[in-house]
Amino acid sequence: MANIVDKVDSEQIEDVELKAALHNLRAHLVPRPSEDEGDPLNWPMNLKLLILCQVCWLAFTTITIAMNGVGPFIWISLANVYGRRFVYLFTTLIGFGTALGCGFTNSFATVTDLFFYHQRGRALGLFTVMLTSGAHFAALFGGPVAKFVGWRRIFWITAAMNFCTLAVLVVALPETMYYKPRTYSDTNTEAPKLTMEKYQQLLRPWATFPGVRLKAKHIVIPAFRMALYPSVLFPSLYYASQYCFTAIFPAVTYSIIFQERCWNPFQCGMAYGGTMTIGSIASEFAAGRIIDKIIRREATRLNVDNPPPEVRFKGLWTGAALVPAGLLIFGCTMHYKTHWVGPLAGMFIGIFGIQIIATVCYTYSIDSYRVEGSEVAQFFNFCRQSTSCTIAFYGVDLCKRIGYQYAFLMLRLWGVSLLLRRERLGKPRNVSVAEEIIAGYGLTRP
Repeated sequence: MANIVDKVDSEQIEDVELKAALHNLRAHLVPRPSEDEGDPLNWPMNLKLLILCQVCWLAFTTITIAMNGVGPFIWISLANVYGRRFVYLFTTLIGFGTALGCGFTNSFATVTDLFFYHQRGRALGLFTVMLTSGAHFAALFGGPVAKFVGWRRIFWITAAMNFCTLAVLVVALPETMYYKPRTYSDTNTEAPKLTMEKYQQLLRPWATFPGVRLKAKHIVIPAFRMALYPSVLFPSLYYASQYCFTAIFPAVTYSIIFQERCWNPFQCGMAYGGTMTIGSIASEFAAGRIIDKIIRREATRLNVDNPPPEVRFKGLWTGAALVPAGLLIFGCTMHYKTHWVGPLAGMFIGIFGIQIIATVCYTYSIDSYRVEGSEVAQFFNFCRQSTSCTIAFYGVDLCKRIGYQYAFLMLRLWGVSLLLRRERLGKPRNVSVAEEIIAGYGLTRP
């Protein structure tokens, strides 16, 4: 007989755990899955991977920097009220009509809806590599298309891609937001099977949740309130600065310098896009697996099902060392005009490290405040996009005034200054819509 949960863990409704039989492996999963077939945690792995591929593709095809920093403040608020599926469909429809989509921040929450704590490293790692590689691959794709068939074809191809994406989302992306209080059983060892009838219900264009209303206070304020907590503020600023200096700044300076060396835009795009794409993909094979292994090892060492989020920092140091090294190599080889292999090597090392940093920082902050996961992702996204869209206005002038080697040395020191290990401090109150849902079900949060 299933037990109805009557209290909530200090961090999230999903983490509520009852005393379970030792032989029931499902009872030791974090978050603990319920006995409801509509719970995304119970869905078969092939469906989870299909959904993950779809949200990764949406992130991969969304590269407009400034709009991506602002748009999610609207899309996340709508997703909290009408469901994540509605936002995916609506923004993809916009993308089909205008070749612009900006709802991808919702994808971080989708990943945490689907995967258990020990699986999130690889899942979020794959998502972040697709998110950051879209702009790199665009150079490989856009350059040849513009050169050989004309720049207008880029928009025709993009519109066709968005139309095909929309068609897939309509039939293959169910709603993953789950607000219901979870019920547990100590006897059931198998996950309930998702029936076709339930799956069709989850494919409705939008969802409704009892007592949830769209409010002005949910649009911008919650994300910035999360900046009050060091476990969100420092990782987001550290990741944003490192991504800006490692992925965006070299792209701005590289194209200018190598055009002065008589490289045409096609050559610059192929060199930059190829190096960054290969580096991102190679790093993902290492980062996600390493983080998940760390979680499993620490869970065994501490004899707990849910080790503290801070254990993820053990996987950060490789990226923290590679990014500054890549920046220094890139800056010095650009300044002293060495062979083109030098700057490309620096970019490869830097982008390899930034994927590790992204995986650790995102998963640490989201796992620190899981109820506020959407708001945490919003703040991360705003920091990353706002720093990235402004670097071009001052970066090149900075390099010309003080030299590339000193400019990139300065950026390296700036990143190191933000590398502060922080333990989770404080419990956010009245920040997320999820918290209101918990209160609406009559549950309490200590």
